[in-house]
Amino acid sequence: MLGISRWIGKGGSYRTVQRFFHTVLPWATLFWLFFRQHLLRPGAQYLIVGDECIVTKAGKKTHGLDRFFASLYGRVVPSLAFFALSLVDVAERRSYPVMVEHVVRSEAEKATAKAARQKKKAKSKSKKGGKRGRPQGSKNRNKSQVTLTAELTRIQKMVRKLLELIADMLQLRHLVLDGHLVTTTLCR
Repeated sequence: MLGISRWIGKGGSYRTVQRFFHTVLPWATLFWLFFRQHLLRPGAQYLIVGDECIVTKAGKKTHGLDRFFASLYGRVVPSLAFFALSLVDVAERRSYPVMVEHVVRSEAEKATAKAARQKKKAKSKSKKGGKRGRPQGSKNRNKSQVTLTAELTRIQKMVRKLLELIADMLQLRHLVLDGHLVTTTLCR
């Protein structure tokens, strides 16, 4: 912040920069208002697209610092994760970010992920010489009752906030997510 305050010029100080960064801004509302005023094309078809991006980070004190998968490195690295929802104009093939949230995983989410990894390892070790096909005696399950993971619950909340913000200004029919998550159609 000191470096920023030195470049501000007359009227700016270190305290001014602190006040600015301490101010809570409704970024999603600001992004939506800008999009609606300057970029929205009436009658155009838009998709809601969501993806997670990471920023590698060294250290131990940063809020939300965790280990996330980085496709550039092909492995899990210490980093910060952000999930973004964008509106994509289908005809122009342009993406307009509207909502971004910092991903902070709880201890329960970390424990669940660790248990799933261990279960997958144990299954791969025991399955080397197993039979193919469906296991004998397995029953059909009701697939209409789905329990969402903490990650999908977080995304669902973001999508609902975005739909409330947009209200009836746009007819959004599809939500497209990374292959890590799902590709699904919104039921409105």
